[in-house]
Amino acid sequence: MGQTAGDTAAYPALPRTVTRGHEARHLLALPADVEVDEVEVLALSRFATTRWEVVPRDLPGADVPMGRMAGPGEPGVLRVSRHTTLTGPYAPAGRGFDAGLPSGTAMVFDVVCPRERWPDPPPAEGGDKDGIARAFPAGVPNREEDRVITWLIAACRRLGGAVRLDVAGMWDDPAPAAAARVGAGVVLTPDPASAVDLTLYSDVWLDPQACHRVIQSVHPRAVLATEGAPYQGPPPGIAELPLYPGDTMDPQERRRLHAAADDWDIAALQEPHVLDGFGVVVDLGHDGYLAVEVIGAETVPPLLRDLPWTRGGCVSYRVHWDPPDLIEANRERPPHSHLVARKRAAELVARVARALWDAAGGEIADESDFLVDPDDL
Repeated sequence: MGQTAGDTAAYPALPRTVTRGHEARHLLALPADVEVDEVEVLALSRFATTRWEVVPRDLPGADVPMGRMAGPGEPGVLRVSRHTTLTGPYAPAGRGFDAGLPSGTAMVFDVVCPRERWPDPPPAEGGDKDGIARAFPAGVPNREEDRVITWLIAACRRLGGAVRLDVAGMWDDPAPAAAARVGAGVVLTPDPASAVDLTLYSDVWLDPQACHRVIQSVHPRAVLATEGAPYQGPPPGIAELPLYPGDTMDPQERRRLHAAADDWDIAALQEPHVLDGFGVVVDLGHDGYLAVEVIGAETVPPLLRDLPWTRGGCVSYRVHWDPPDLIEANRERPPHSHLVARKRAAELVARVARALWDAAGGEIADESDFLVDPDDL
């Protein structure tokens, strides 16, 4: 593992200006228990082309086929896409200015990406769970900047950090051009507990009864949700009714077409039933519902794409919490009742995901496609 953020003496201070007019600047602030290579892993978890162009001196063992090692006092440069870089680590202090970061910050990455915003302010109604609308009151990011902001918030949630958004031009020398692009500079500190759902990816298909038993061993009220309503056929007399007012179809032809459709439906219902997905549900009362959705995985997290057992397809077991009030769940600061329900649900989600992993093996990912060690659940 690399050097931790607590070793800040050798980190350079943040520069005043690193962007051009078409670029946005954001600051990723991390606490002392985070290691530099954790940032790289989380970037690889979202951006497949991530690579070090300049490797921090903290990572002497890093692979540098296309980059170089940083010189004394030089920060690293992690390129996550064609147009986006993370430069750092820096010390939390700016070079002659206050970076305005939380007091627990020990390491900073300077994030530069295209400045891409919607032209209109975000709507006043609707949820703002992550505070993005508050951080970008003139127009929220889209395209590349939206992808970068979404990842920054997810990384902060995973690492216990914070992000100061839209700081381009904020510390530039006074000039009309700089003043015109000064952003809001809002600091967001995502709650790590707000990410509840987990997904197990495995090459083992547990049949519905086996999966039900695994989950029932964690919560006795688990119910297998594979039963649907019996098919009753078309409504009586439907073959005698015109399709629309003024329909001139011959009644005998209409009856013939309906009879052919009935024969097709009956033949389909008599075919062997192939189950390609099912669910198990737990009623949590005042805490909402927990659902385990089992289906063939069409996509997997980037870090799993090249594994031998995922190339031909695998199975996903998504353990999802459905809160009792979706409006409260999508508030940036939900009420205490939601936090209590969420804590209890998160503990159950973790136990169910661990039990499924014990039964089927594989890899567990959180809501942001970041991999989770089963021993941490």
